[in-house]
Amino acid sequence: MKQEDTRKIKSISQKISDLLFFIKERFDLHEGKEDELETIDYIRKSVEFKGANLWILIFAIFVASVGLNVNSTAVIIGAMLISPLMGPIMGIGMAAGINDFELLQKSFKNLGIAVVISIITSTIYFSFTPLSDAQSELLARTEPTIWDVLIALFGGLAGIVAGSRKEKSNAIPGVAIATALMPPLCTAGYGIATGNLYYFLGAFYLFFINSVFISLSTYLIVRFMGFPKKEFMDEKREKTVRNYITIFTILTIVPSIYLAYNIVRRTIWEKAATSFVSSEFDFPRTQVISSSFFYNPDSSVIEVALVGERIDEQMIASLRRRTESSNLKNTHIQIKQSGDSGADMNLLRSDILKDLYERNEILLQNKDQQIRFLEREIEKYTETSNMTMDLAQEAKVNHQHLNAFAINRAIIANLQQNQVDTILFAYATFSVKPGLPEQNKLKEWLKVRTKADSVALVME
Repeated sequence: MKQEDTRKIKSISQKISDLLFFIKERFDLHEGKEDELETIDYIRKSVEFKGANLWILIFAIFVASVGLNVNSTAVIIGAMLISPLMGPIMGIGMAAGINDFELLQKSFKNLGIAVVISIITSTIYFSFTPLSDAQSELLARTEPTIWDVLIALFGGLAGIVAGSRKEKSNAIPGVAIATALMPPLCTAGYGIATGNLYYFLGAFYLFFINSVFISLSTYLIVRFMGFPKKEFMDEKREKTVRNYITIFTILTIVPSIYLAYNIVRRTIWEKAATSFVSSEFDFPRTQVISSSFFYNPDSSVIEVALVGERIDEQMIASLRRRTESSNLKNTHIQIKQSGDSGADMNLLRSDILKDLYERNEILLQNKDQQIRFLEREIEKYTETSNMTMDLAQEAKVNHQHLNAFAINRAIIANLQQNQVDTILFAYATFSVKPGLPEQNKLKEWLKVRTKADSVALVME
C-alpha cells in the first residue's frame, strides 16, 4: 500500500508540475520579446515632439475638437488613432524603470510641450466655433473616476507589452483609444474658451490620471522583464526616487477613488428614487406630471409635480416617512400640486402643456400613418377603376364572345383564420359561355395583368 501511495503522490506531483509548466509557458512575457535595447531605442525615438510629429499632433487636436463639438464618436476615435501622445508618456515610465534620468527629463519636457500645444490648439478652435453647447462626448471627459485609473493601468500594460515584441501589433493605437489621452486635453481647451473652470480641472485631471498610470504600468513591466538599468552611483538617491514615484501615484489615485465612490452612490440613489416615485405615487385620481432628482450626500431632494385630485398632508407625511425604508436616507420630498399658487402653478401649467403636446404629437403621428394608408388604398381603387375599360378591350381580343366586363377590389372576411384580406373581383358575361380551359386562361391573364395575388372570377 505504501508503494502504491507513493506512486499516486508522484503522479499527482507530476501533473501539478506539468500544469505549472504549461501555465508558465503560456504566460511567459519573454517569448517573442525583442532585444531590450531595441525596445528602449524604439520608445526613445517616439518621445521627441518636433517637426512632423508636432504638426500631426496639432491636426489631430483639431480633428478631436471637431468630433467633441459635433458629438461624433467616430471622429474622436480617428483623432486618437493619429495622435502621437503615447510616446513621451511611455518614455517617462521607461526612463523611471531603467534609471535613465536623461530620458526622463526629455520625456517630461516633450510631454509638457505636447500638452501646452494641445490645449492652445483646442482653445483656439472652441473660441471660434459657432457650436458652443457641451455635448455628451465632451461632458464624459469632465468627471474622472477610479474606472479611468483601471483603464489607464491595464491599457498601459497592454501597450508596453506590445511595444516590447519583435512583431509590433495594433495594441498601442488601441491603448490610445481606450485611455483617451487626446479628448481630455480638447475638453480642457473648451473649459478655457468658455471660462468654465470645472470642465478644465476635471478634464485635465483625467489626462493626468491616464498619463500617470500608463507611465506606471510601463515602469512595472520594464522592471518585471528585467530591462538593463543605468546604475546609480548613490543607492540612497535611487531609494528616494522610488519613494517619490510611490507618493506621486498615491496622490493621483486617491481623488479618483473618491469621485468614483460618489458616482456609484448617486447612481444607486437615483435608481431607488425613480422606483419610489413609480410605486408610491400611484393614486386613482392623481397623476404624476414630472419628477426631478437632486442628489447630495448630506441632503437629497425628490421633486414631484402632480395634477388631479389633491393628496392631503397626512398622505404626504406618510410618503416622507416611507423614504427611510426605501434606501433613500437623508432624502426630502417636495410635492407640487394643481391649485398651488405662484411660480409652482406656472410650473405645473408648463408641465401639463408639455405632456399634452407630447401626447398630441403621438396622436398626430398615428393619424398621419392612417391617412397615408388610406391614401394608398384609394390610389389602388382609383387605379383599378381606370383600368376597367382597357382591360375589357384587351380581354375582348382574346375572348370574342365577351359582352360585358367589370373589375374591382373588395375586402373579404376569412372566417377560418379570423382575418380580412383584399381580393380582386372580376365579372364577365359571354354570348357563348367559354369552357374551363378558357376560363382558367382569362383568370391567369388577369392575375398577370393586374399583378394581383388572387382573382375571383364570376361569369354568366
